[in-house]
Amino acid sequence: MQFGSASTSQHSVFINPFLPGSQRRLAPGAKTFDGRRISPKARPPVSGSTPTAILDEGSPSWTAPESWAVEKEGADESITAYSSSEESAHGKLTTTPPREARNNKQKKKRSSQSRGLYKVRIYRANNSYHVVSCDLNVTVAQLTPQLNKKLLLDPGVEPHRLHLKERGRERILAPTERPADIVRRRLEQAGYDVADGLDLLGADDIQFLLKFVYKSNVLGPPEDEMQFEAFDLIDLTSRSLRAVPITLYAHADAIVSLNLSRNPMLEIPLDFIQACSTLRELRLSHMALKRVPQSVRHCQTLQRLDLSCNRIAELDDAGLDQIPQLRHLKLQNNRMEKLPFYFPHMRELRDLNISNNKFRHMPAVVCELRSLVDLDVSFNGLSELPEELGQLAQLEHLIIVGNSVHRIPEKFTHMRSLRVLDCRRNPITDISVVCTLPKIEQLLADHNSLHALDVSFGPSLKQLDASHNDITQLTLVPGPLGLPYALTTLNLSHAKLSALDEMALAQLTALEVLHIDHNSIRSLPESLGALSHLKHLSCSNNHLYMLPSSIGRLQWLEKLEAHNNDLSELPMSLWNCSSLQVINVTSNVISTWNLPPGSIDLDVAVAHAWGSTVSLIPDRKGSSSSLTGSVLPALAASLEQLYVGENSLTADTLHPLALLKELQVLNLSFNNIQQLPSSFFRNLTALRELYLSGNHISAIPTENLQHMTNLEVLFLNGNKLQTLPREISKLTKLSVMDVGSNVLKYNINNWEFDWNWNFNTNLRYLNLSGNKRLEIKPDMNHRLSRNQQQLSDFSSLTQLRMLGLMDVTIGMQTNIPEESEDRRVRTSMADVNGVAYGIADTLGAREATDQLTMIDLVQPHFRGSPYEAVFAMFGRASYFASNNKLTKFLHDSFLRVFTEELARLARSESVEDAMRRSFLKLNKLLHDYLYSTSGRKMSHVSASAMNQAVHDKIGASGIVLYLVHRTLYIANAGNALAVISRQGNAQLVSRKHDPFDRLEIARIRAAEGWVSPKGFVNDEIDVSRSFGFYYLLPVVNPRPDVFRYDLTPLDEFVIVGNRGLWDYVSYQTAVDIARKERDPMIASQKLRDFAISYGAEGTTMIMVIRVSDLFPKVGDLQRSPDPVILPEELIRIVMQRKGGTGIINRDISRLDDEVSPPTGHLALVFTDIRNSTHLWEVNPGMQSAMVLHNNLLRRLLRFCGGYEVKTEGDAFMCSFPTTLNALWWCMSVQTQLLDLAWPLELLECEDGKEIIANDKVLARGLSLRMGIHCGQPVCEPDPVTGRMDYFGPMVNRAARVNAVAAGGQIMCSADVIKEINARILESGPPTEQSFLQPAAAIDAIRTMGVSIFPVGEVKLKGLEVPEHLSVLYPAALAGRQSLEAFEAAPTASGSRVQFSVEQMRELGLLCVRLETLAMARVFRPTPTRKDSVVSVSAAPAPSAEAPADPDATEEQSLVIYDDPSLYLPVMDEKSSDAHLTTVLHSLSLRMDNALAKLAFMYMTDVERQRGGPDLAFRDMILELCRPAPL
Repeated sequence: MQFGSASTSQHSVFINPFLPGSQRRLAPGAKTFDGRRISPKARPPVSGSTPTAILDEGSPSWTAPESWAVEKEGADESITAYSSSEESAHGKLTTTPPREARNNKQKKKRSSQSRGLYKVRIYRANNSYHVVSCDLNVTVAQLTPQLNKKLLLDPGVEPHRLHLKERGRERILAPTERPADIVRRRLEQAGYDVADGLDLLGADDIQFLLKFVYKSNVLGPPEDEMQFEAFDLIDLTSRSLRAVPITLYAHADAIVSLNLSRNPMLEIPLDFIQACSTLRELRLSHMALKRVPQSVRHCQTLQRLDLSCNRIAELDDAGLDQIPQLRHLKLQNNRMEKLPFYFPHMRELRDLNISNNKFRHMPAVVCELRSLVDLDVSFNGLSELPEELGQLAQLEHLIIVGNSVHRIPEKFTHMRSLRVLDCRRNPITDISVVCTLPKIEQLLADHNSLHALDVSFGPSLKQLDASHNDITQLTLVPGPLGLPYALTTLNLSHAKLSALDEMALAQLTALEVLHIDHNSIRSLPESLGALSHLKHLSCSNNHLYMLPSSIGRLQWLEKLEAHNNDLSELPMSLWNCSSLQVINVTSNVISTWNLPPGSIDLDVAVAHAWGSTVSLIPDRKGSSSSLTGSVLPALAASLEQLYVGENSLTADTLHPLALLKELQVLNLSFNNIQQLPSSFFRNLTALRELYLSGNHISAIPTENLQHMTNLEVLFLNGNKLQTLPREISKLTKLSVMDVGSNVLKYNINNWEFDWNWNFNTNLRYLNLSGNKRLEIKPDMNHRLSRNQQQLSDFSSLTQLRMLGLMDVTIGMQTNIPEESEDRRVRTSMADVNGVAYGIADTLGAREATDQLTMIDLVQPHFRGSPYEAVFAMFGRASYFASNNKLTKFLHDSFLRVFTEELARLARSESVEDAMRRSFLKLNKLLHDYLYSTSGRKMSHVSASAMNQAVHDKIGASGIVLYLVHRTLYIANAGNALAVISRQGNAQLVSRKHDPFDRLEIARIRAAEGWVSPKGFVNDEIDVSRSFGFYYLLPVVNPRPDVFRYDLTPLDEFVIVGNRGLWDYVSYQTAVDIARKERDPMIASQKLRDFAISYGAEGTTMIMVIRVSDLFPKVGDLQRSPDPVILPEELIRIVMQRKGGTGIINRDISRLDDEVSPPTGHLALVFTDIRNSTHLWEVNPGMQSAMVLHNNLLRRLLRFCGGYEVKTEGDAFMCSFPTTLNALWWCMSVQTQLLDLAWPLELLECEDGKEIIANDKVLARGLSLRMGIHCGQPVCEPDPVTGRMDYFGPMVNRAARVNAVAAGGQIMCSADVIKEINARILESGPPTEQSFLQPAAAIDAIRTMGVSIFPVGEVKLKGLEVPEHLSVLYPAALAGRQSLEAFEAAPTASGSRVQFSVEQMRELGLLCVRLETLAMARVFRPTPTRKDSVVSVSAAPAPSAEAPADPDATEEQSLVIYDDPSLYLPVMDEKSSDAHLTTVLHSLSLRMDNALAKLAFMYMTDVERQRGGPDLAFRDMILELCRPAPL
């Protein structure tokens, strides 16, 4: 029915019916206006007569306002309702055809996937439901008759429509939409597969994902429930509104900001928009819009428009250019591939966000938005940026994160206003173009392809992040003379730097934060002391053997992070840093820290502090007990946190700690401290956290212990404590205590002398696990007089959250607290089906320990089988903590769900299917549990209500390991990961679900989610898969990645940990740390303590499972079986000198000890790098490559039982007790060299490029030649190094064997081949040494496989008797043999990055321009013209008709137009390397001369302005022009 005339014409001017007074027209027959009777989208009741139309003068008819929702004649409301392109049937809806015709038509359209019937559960308003069966092509219109029969109980009620609740909104489905297809697509997006029964899952309760409701056409809350305190800022998010509330019409002119996001509203009435005369901001995000509401273009005052997170594919008909004041436009997370033509007309537009769309090229219209200030094009498919983008002279912020851009256009130099450029996660190779921009302040370029920083920083650049690049060198080109760099933050971490240029560092005088961790730097330059403003220095995970003494000049330094280096001592000057608050030097080899000269006498300090009762800290009034004539170092008054774990400190080196009176955190874990000084705690009364784990401490000193009243955290695990002093009971604030893995065996009821936990009532974390001698049983004869309390129970610890009692003997009548949502109690044995395991965790920060946010699960004899076990952990998915209720449910429910899914497996299905289904089903059950117990009925669980619940925004990562015999299945969702140690090499057997991962980005986008530049899904959480987080489902879902791993005797243990471990400790470092400990419990505790030392915050949980227990022991892999040993006197000499000649490398020192030097019959290996001399000369990546090479060889020596004799340059000489140990090492080296992260410069040259044949990598990086020979050499220790050396003919022959080998080959003598035939191939008779070959080496070699190619007899240089040689490769690298025949002789040209003629021409053009500038002219290349010949002197001549312009004439006189090739040497693609080298040398000399002349010209101009010569300035110019020494 329609009001008014049936005419379809509309008046061009709409008069607002809500205006007051005479300007307002009244409805026919009405005397007064009543706004309450107007429903924006309600259909008016049918009356007996049609109201008469009110016609304006001069207008043929009157059209009702849009807010009246008047139907047009002949229009079908259902056709214009909401429709999604993916979820609607194609084509125009027609009447339902006859059954046979309809079936034939659907058969043609139906795909193979849609042939079956899908079940869909549809609810009534009262939450009862009916399940319908239909195929994927059935539309809502076709389904409605059946719904009316089944669900519409009263035919007389108002019409019903099918509603869909999902993703925080509720909407009415259009007649063309297909409910079954919606269910299928949502289930697939949520992680389900076709094999999971998508056709049947829709019949289940899937309200956690979506819900169909068939009810009356009413959405949103009643009008009387919507009350507004003010009308300027209106937020109607997630109200299920189809129309604007009537209440707002009367106050439309007061609305400044209107948020209608997450509502099913498709149009905003035009009359309402026109009435909003002061509207400045309109938000229409998450509304599933396919097009922009037509009325938006009529809002003349709108300045901010948010259309993000919709389904908009194009804006051609949006008319946004008709909004004159539009300045901010958000279009991220839509489906646009282009922008409309009218965009350049939006001259007021300042902020444009088109990230997370489908752009493959930058829209050309963006380059014409000259007023643009902020532009975000992140996470599109951009492969390049147009040069025209440089025209945006007013652009200040440009964000291009997550694209595929390779280069920054040269015309970006015109972006004079650019302040922030965020180009992270692109393959950009050069950023020098933007570094010198005059206003650039922040440049973020991490995760790119930079391999060198030869840049000059602009005057405003304050922050540069170039981390996670393959940078091998940093060179700062001098900037404007007299202008210091303004850079305050520089991040070069996770690169390949081997050194820092001293001059480059000295120029950064304004630097406040410097990150250079995760490089290969050996030492820091002394110019570090010139950084007078430096506050934070992070140089961890390098190979630093010392810190510069100039560090004491850094008076503003607050934080020093140098953990995981090779530091043997701390500089004395460090005591002079008066602002230093945090020092972290964990994981070094520090054995001493001396006081600076002139400070307090250490002997006097020790005598006063730890040898008498006199306080070390002098009395301010100068009492007789004070230390006169001594000055406390400045550091003593500032240092608050000191981390020196895993070093070589002893009790004798702890005395300087007595000076640190302000110390709050002290970590001395894993040193060589056997006994603490008796007065150790005297001056450490400010301590809050004390870590003494992993030492050899047998007793805790009791003197002054009771005065440490601020102590909250005490870690004593991994020591040799038998008892604990009673004084610990007086530490009233103690909340975390770990004394696991000691040898406690005291009587816990002896409270008068020994500690009992019941006196520390604030304990929230107590770990006693691993104390196998400790017994906790009630004392039936003695009770404490106070309240007759039993000291064997834990009833006093009401705040306890974690109690560890693994391997502790517990009496039958001991009252062990029950587990609950708030408490975890571990009482099991540390053995599961014969496999030892250990676990360690932390509660995180003090303010976050009220809840148990991580929980572990260990189930031996799973399903009653002695060969099955389950290990799992749940919790802490994102940067914030999880929820104890959630994690406890996952813990309690997983085994039941997993058992059910295993039982349901079909014959064609696998365990992987059961694990995937278990995770998905567990997520559904978790939803039902959370919301059914939260006091709300499930019928009221709508998406809008869910968004307001606290349960929506909690989640948990999960990882499960299912052990069946010797097969391990690993499933994980989130950032809880598992790493397995295979012969000491870390192998990741799970997947981190990072939102920055390209595969995860594609999945997120397909589910209509998006990733923000900071790496958060929907700008909410930093993990892409997780349990919970239902308001983000299906974008964030718990579908796991499932791995199957067949265990072998080479596998040692598995490390399982959450993000608290893996965010701070690398996979290989974790394996090295755990491999040092034989007890998995101690290994897990050690890993936890390391994570804390490295900066881990929040909840951390680590589990170590020793899978090697599944296999019989094969003995010590590295012990020499050779019975021939050195004379006792010679052994004594070598061992005495070994302590001072060992390898000072923290990574190597974590491994097993080096074997004793082999003697008697042994094998020698010589190695050498092919073409290394030329590589050192011309390739800048060689220094970083050598660090990788040396570390790998030394690391594998520890694994394979080898002894490093000596090195000469890049060549190694190593000895092995057996021949097969040597062969094992050589094959392992050749294989693992291919996997190293070589510098990009090395991979781009001929000597290091990657070679692939038959889909196998045969060569990559450094090429190493190796030679093996065995025999009995002369053994004698070196008098200088103290290491064993070898002499004699056998050594000479081994060296000559290596000299014959080519790069990538293992050359073997005849004796070596005999041993291989005897023990590996079993094709020859055994030798005298065959029975001594270790089984581990034999198994490893057989696993890799050997390929032998005989060479024949070869006359070796300097040796009379020829040797029968053979070339050997690991089986996977046998293809190298065919490459060697075509290998050219090594040349210098193959060692460097290859010349590019095009780059040489660009360099030549730069040279010509500099020479022209030196003549006070400007050179411009002659423009290329088609179909014409350009004269050499073809400067653009002025038109005869154009008037003469003096400025143009002057410009032409200064500009030289010419062909640059006329001024350059001849070069083309056929030019030899020698010729190009000569050209390069010539151009360098010409550029040097031109720059020198420009410098002198500048000097002349400056002196002219100053009125006379300036000697200091001249000296500076001369210093710049002086040639660099060779």
